[in-house]
Amino acid sequence: MPMGRTVIIPANASLANIVLSPRSMRLMRRVFKEEQFDVIHVHEPFAPVLSAFALAIADCPTVVTCHSSGGRWFPLGTLVWGRILRTAIDHRIAVSEQARIAAAPNVGGPFDVIPNGVVLGPEPRFDGRDHAVLFVGRHEARKGLQVLLRAWPEIAERTGARLRVIGADPLAVRFLMRRLGIPDEGVDLLGIVPTAELEAQLRSAKLLVAPSIGGESFGLVLAQAFAAGTPAVASEIPGYVEVADNTTGAMVPPGDADEIVAATIRLLADEQHREALGRTARARVEERYDWRAIGSRLLGIYELLTGLRVSATTRAT
Repeated sequence: MPMGRTVIIPANASLANIVLSPRSMRLMRRVFKEEQFDVIHVHEPFAPVLSAFALAIADCPTVVTCHSSGGRWFPLGTLVWGRILRTAIDHRIAVSEQARIAAAPNVGGPFDVIPNGVVLGPEPRFDGRDHAVLFVGRHEARKGLQVLLRAWPEIAERTGARLRVIGADPLAVRFLMRRLGIPDEGVDLLGIVPTAELEAQLRSAKLLVAPSIGGESFGLVLAQAFAAGTPAVASEIPGYVEVADNTTGAMVPPGDADEIVAATIRLLADEQHREALGRTARARVEERYDWRAIGSRLLGIYELLTGLRVSATTRAT
C-alpha cells in the first residue's frame, strides 16, 4: 500500500530510502482504520517517520524487527520518541546477535533472534559452473568493492576467471576502476538485475566474494549464495561470522586485498574442495535460514500475541 515518495538519507555508512511526508502519516492512519489489522509488524522501529508512527497509532499487538548494526536512528529515535514508543512494543526481534546488541540499549528487551530467511529453490548443481566470481552489493564504501577491485587483476591473471558485479551502478563502478587504475577486461558490470537473474547468476558462478569492511548486521547475500550452493570468500566481520566460516568458503580480514587474492585463487584451483564447501553451505541454509521455517516462527509469534490460529495452508506458504 503506497504511503508516499521516499527520500534518500545517509545512515550507517549507507543510503536509506525513508518517507518523511506528513501526508503519509495521514494515509497510514486511514489504512489502519480501514483494515483493522490483527497485528502490526514494524521493521526498524525507530526509523522516521512511518515506522515510529505505526507504533504510535497501532491499536493492536505490535512486533518489531531490528536489522541495523547501529547508525543514527537509534540515538536520534531514543532521544525524540523512543521512551514513549518502547511501551508500545509487544514483541522484539533482531535478525542477528549483532543487531540485538545494537538495538537493546535503545529499544529495550528481551529479544528473539530470528535471522533473515531465503527461499531455497531446487537443489543446485555443484559442478560444471561458469568460471566466474560474483560480487553482489551496492556501490558503497562499506561493501568493500574497492578492496575486491584492487585484488582482481592478480586473480584474473592467475586464474582466467571473470568478475561479475551485480547491484552496483555500472557507471559509478567504471569511475572507481578508473581511479584505481584497474582495467575493465574480464569484468562484467551487470547493475541491478531482477531476482530471477540474480538467482541464476548465484547458481552458475563458482564463487561469491563478499568483501564488506563493516556495518553489516547479517550476511543476507551470503545466505542467498549458500542457498545456490555457492561458497564464499567473506570478510571476517561480526555480521558475517554468524552466517559463514571456513567450512562454507574462506574468511579473510576486512580490507585485506592480498588475503582475498590468496583465498580466491586457492578455491578456484581446487574444484573438488570448492564443491564440498558448496554442499556444506547449502546444508547450512536448509538448517538455519529456510524461509519456510523462519516464516513459521513469525506466524507463531503472531498467534501468541493475537490468540488467533493460522491455517495449515497459510503456514505452509
